[in-house]
Amino acid sequence: MTTPAIDSPPSATDPHPTHPARGFAPPRVGGPRRWWDWVLAADPGLGHLQAGWRALVSMTVSLSVGYGMTHVLDVPTMLGMVVGGMMGLMSAFVVAENTPLRLARSSLWMPLPYCAALPIASWAHAHRMLDLTLLVVTLAFAFFLARFGPIGLLTGMMTFNAFMVGGIIVIPLDTCGPLAVIALVASVAVLLARLLLCYPMPREDLLRTQRAFLVEARRIADAAATALDPDADQATAVKRMSRAQRRLNITTVTIDGHLAQPEVAADPDTAELLHQYLFDAELALQGIGQAIQKLTARQVPAPLRETLVIGLVIARDTHLGQADALRPAAELIRQQAAAVPEGTSAEQAEVRALAHRVADLLDGLAESLARWLELGWSSSTVRARVPFQPTVALERNRPAEAGPAAKRVAAAQAGPGWRRAVPSLRAPLQAGVAAAITCPLADAINGQRFYWGLVGVMITLFGTNTTHERLRKLAHRVVGTAVGAVIGIVLLHLIGPGHIWWTLAVIVGGLAIGSWGMQRQYAYWVVGLVAALVQMYGLTTPYDDVNWLLTQRLMDNALGCAIATVCAAVIFPVSTRKVAGEVQRGYLSAMEHLIQQVALRWTDPKAPVRLRGAARALDAALLQVRSVVRPLVRMPLGGRGRGNESALGILNTATRHAHTLAAAADVDIRLAPESAARLRRVCDVFVDSLHALDRRITKGEEGGTWVRVSPLIHELTDHLRTADRPRADRLHTALHELAALDEALAALAEGRGLATTTPPTTRTAPADRTHTALAAWAATLRPGTATNTARAHSAGAPAAGHRTTAPAATASSAGSTSSAGSGTVTVSGALHCPAHPDGCSAWITVISDRGKREALVRAAGGGYRLPGLRPGGYTLIASSPAHAPRAEFLLVAPGHAQRHDITLAPAG
Repeated sequence: MTTPAIDSPPSATDPHPTHPARGFAPPRVGGPRRWWDWVLAADPGLGHLQAGWRALVSMTVSLSVGYGMTHVLDVPTMLGMVVGGMMGLMSAFVVAENTPLRLARSSLWMPLPYCAALPIASWAHAHRMLDLTLLVVTLAFAFFLARFGPIGLLTGMMTFNAFMVGGIIVIPLDTCGPLAVIALVASVAVLLARLLLCYPMPREDLLRTQRAFLVEARRIADAAATALDPDADQATAVKRMSRAQRRLNITTVTIDGHLAQPEVAADPDTAELLHQYLFDAELALQGIGQAIQKLTARQVPAPLRETLVIGLVIARDTHLGQADALRPAAELIRQQAAAVPEGTSAEQAEVRALAHRVADLLDGLAESLARWLELGWSSSTVRARVPFQPTVALERNRPAEAGPAAKRVAAAQAGPGWRRAVPSLRAPLQAGVAAAITCPLADAINGQRFYWGLVGVMITLFGTNTTHERLRKLAHRVVGTAVGAVIGIVLLHLIGPGHIWWTLAVIVGGLAIGSWGMQRQYAYWVVGLVAALVQMYGLTTPYDDVNWLLTQRLMDNALGCAIATVCAAVIFPVSTRKVAGEVQRGYLSAMEHLIQQVALRWTDPKAPVRLRGAARALDAALLQVRSVVRPLVRMPLGGRGRGNESALGILNTATRHAHTLAAAADVDIRLAPESAARLRRVCDVFVDSLHALDRRITKGEEGGTWVRVSPLIHELTDHLRTADRPRADRLHTALHELAALDEALAALAEGRGLATTTPPTTRTAPADRTHTALAAWAATLRPGTATNTARAHSAGAPAAGHRTTAPAATASSAGSTSSAGSGTVTVSGALHCPAHPDGCSAWITVISDRGKREALVRAAGGGYRLPGLRPGGYTLIASSPAHAPRAEFLLVAPGHAQRHDITLAPAG
């Protein structure tokens, strides 16, 4: 017994016409699930793997060239490999350009400052005090040059490295020329190797990030289906779904950051359309997750639960090119929701409304994915209303965190007179003073290895913005050094002396693995680095002395980190509190821009407005708030900063409402002059309240007031109901979200100590308002079923009665069979399609009539077998890389084994 498959083509009367795929999305973006998808989900764009591969290639080539050139130029082997390895190390970690021209420019410039500084460092080695002074000056100079971009940073780093190498190793002046040749040759070789094996392809990075979006979308659908399982751990499933939703948001923000790069999306219209479709798809997925989370706390009828799970499994397994298969699944959910008895309880009414919302969101998801597919490889034939404009900044291929806010706080330190130079000289002064204090102390611990303290200063101040970040980096440095020392010593004793090639393999492997993990946790990089350095120390130090050498290294590093942290907190400090206030100010500024864009969109439909772009800027601002405020939630002594945690929860809620507002408000509608004036008043009051909250957060200003605009919005909504406008529903949805946004931010304002009030309104009397609300509520009750039935038939889905009677009878028979004590049944069958006469390979998902996923089996060679099924009703969903998902109903009767064959349709 089977029901009609949901993958049947829509009829001519389908209210959701399909979108022909003129240019198919690359298979690696929209293809079926693959076993390596988890790598993309953990590393969108494969930036971490690329960093590790880049380090492996650069270090292997540079060390090989350095070793070979020492024989050609008759230079000591250690000197040649140190110089060559330095070129590879800096190329891997500092040169991260995404175009061949910029990569070549940085790679060829890299050896020039190094070669220029190396003779001076060689001469200064004999003058101890001068050598230490030059190291301190060059370190401060490196921080000063970093403000001039990648080339400035590279110049400062290579100059400091030259003086550091010259201070460690005795380099005869007459060898500086051959070493310069080695540096040049190694740089050219590394450049050629990277162009051959690590060619920068930002467009491919974008496609891989889009694939990560689909992977996270499937995870949300899978976790949502598990959350509806009556026997599953729903709390765990909801947490897994929430994590997938957060990762999905970060992935979409990252995609927006990639679109801002000219070499990724040369066509601004295509970039804008891709931004819009992914925004809408994410909004639908987030909404589905929220609706399912609410349903898990309510009693959902078994037939409706089963239908919801079927729809979510189909959403998980549907190919990007078959997104229209979601529409019949949505219609089935609507039919089952309509079958829920009306008027019995408020909970059942809410369950019915949530099910309808899931169905509507599945339709919206299908629409967004279908339009995304239309973009394909080439430019769209549809022009965007407004070309794409960047709203997200990326740092190391990830959304920026506290860096931009810290720069704004540092720039605000400028003042009249000499204070104008404070933003430019702050970091060099901090580094110079910290290095001057650290040098003599580190020299007292180990005169030959004093540079370890300077390295601690450098790594503490580079890439950190607040005291908390520096202390966290110090902790990572200590833990990583300890773990890396243990691993390195074990490997050192396993390899033993005299095995140079194994030693080099561990060195290169440790640096490559460390660079891969550095993007996740700084401690991972330290582990790989120290494990590699132990092998180098073993070449020149007796094995019994390596333990004490590593202890001294840890002491010097920790000393440099601690002194740098103190100097940064004393010399023109950028306090964590100010940075936290600045990121929150940035969030409120992005919210103000969104509100102003909404008002402009409705009052001037032809204005160049990007509502989704404004909402995406809000996402980027929220990520910056999290990066600064989240570490402050856990307080010392085991306490928790409840104010920060509560504020983050409010901002998350406000951002969700802002997303829905941006999507609903993007509609062409011209308001009447009176309505436009009311809207402008709403937006003006809202913006004034945002300004009051901003002054309270950033300046601590007392006496501010948050004026709730919800009454004004309700008044505007009542006024709009008198006009019969075709797109009034979306307008009302947008106003509802705007009111919810106002309530969320009002709660934040109250938590910050602001008074809250409401403006005077001219709304109708309570009696009239109650009468109007009751009339509107009554109009929504008992909608006509004929429309729903006709819509279901037009979409190719079965009628509600046809689908629900079988499970009801099945449940009854299953109950009687269980009471009679009958056993389980084995169901087997074959999968066929015209393209595979010998049978198809697919995954079979089994869902019971209670909505529980009973099994997931592999159909290999065209056959499948399902043992242990109890009598009752089930839905079988067949998913395959070559076919669209197909759902069929199966009635398992007590008795002997059954056979059930499935015919699949081609994916195309």
